[in-house]
Amino acid sequence: MIIQDVINHLHNLAPLAYAEDFDNVGLLVGDKNETVSGILVTLDTLEAVVDEAIENNCNLIVSFHPIIFSGLKKLTGKTYVERVVIKAIQHNIAIFSIHTALDNALQGVNSIICDQLGLTNKKILIPQSGTIKKLQTYVPKANAEALRKSLFNAGAGDIGNYESCSFNVEGEGTYLGNENSNPVLGEKGKLHIEKEIAISVTFKKHLESNVLKTLFDAHPYEEIAYEISTLDNTNQHIGIGMIGELNEAMTTEDCLKFIKDRMNTECIRHSKPLNTSIKRIAVLGGSGSFAISAAKAAKADILVTSDLKYHDFFSAENSIVLADIGHYESEQFTKSFLVDYLSKKITNFAIILSKTNTNPIKYL
Repeated sequence: MIIQDVINHLHNLAPLAYAEDFDNVGLLVGDKNETVSGILVTLDTLEAVVDEAIENNCNLIVSFHPIIFSGLKKLTGKTYVERVVIKAIQHNIAIFSIHTALDNALQGVNSIICDQLGLTNKKILIPQSGTIKKLQTYVPKANAEALRKSLFNAGAGDIGNYESCSFNVEGEGTYLGNENSNPVLGEKGKLHIEKEIAISVTFKKHLESNVLKTLFDAHPYEEIAYEISTLDNTNQHIGIGMIGELNEAMTTEDCLKFIKDRMNTECIRHSKPLNTSIKRIAVLGGSGSFAISAAKAAKADILVTSDLKYHDFFSAENSIVLADIGHYESEQFTKSFLVDYLSKKITNFAIILSKTNTNPIKYL
């Protein structure tokens, strides 16, 4: 197994195409064609984590957060980021980050929090826009069924809970090939009219290259007319944050105690408790102040997130409880999830869970 094989498994879970634009995900250090000797999974890649990888003969670190977030202009070992990268390179250790790709995945960070809290009826809180594309192409009527099946096999035609979806319009196509052409139907130098089907299929944007390759391989024409557009449809399976429901409503105080216990956090900073009961819970792992308005719009009773600033708490406005459980605490179960996921996909050697606590925040 090479590193790219592991990346492919992670990409199936959380395609990097859905990471936020500001993020730096993917293979940050190392050669994707290197043979894997062992995999260490961590939340953050610190020097101690690289030492742990060396000790366990792991030459691939799968990290939630990226160690390189912005560009590096020098590698002198002056900062912890530079020291980590230098040590990883010296010991031929690759580093892969999944970060906001997993934040936006249906079975990702926020689903993990919901499961930790035992929430039901989970839904994406903020669906990501521009994730659904449409292909339209034109094919001879006799070849339409075969092309549709090929596109479906490539992942096109899936819409929510439906698959093999397409729209088909019959018409006539015309073309006249020049002296350098080699038409499959008709003769060069003569205008040809062919009964054709216009086929339209939607697909998830991360599948575009695969869908196009399939189109080019399966279409009979020498020159293929096609167009790709991005749809405004909301994709309920990709996006950040989630909202779910408790089996039984709780008072604000009991709910905060419940969250503190389930999320294994030493401290919760929260806004003014509500007099009403808590049942609908919105969650967003990591920094989540931007989700306050979305949580309100979804009629959440409480938003569980982190990194809220002083003035963020005023925006609760007695209509929602804002609970800051800590950045590390909101994402701490992610690495165990990744270990379990990779262990099911890769069975020929152990996937190691890092024992290093990378939380930089301490409590008195």
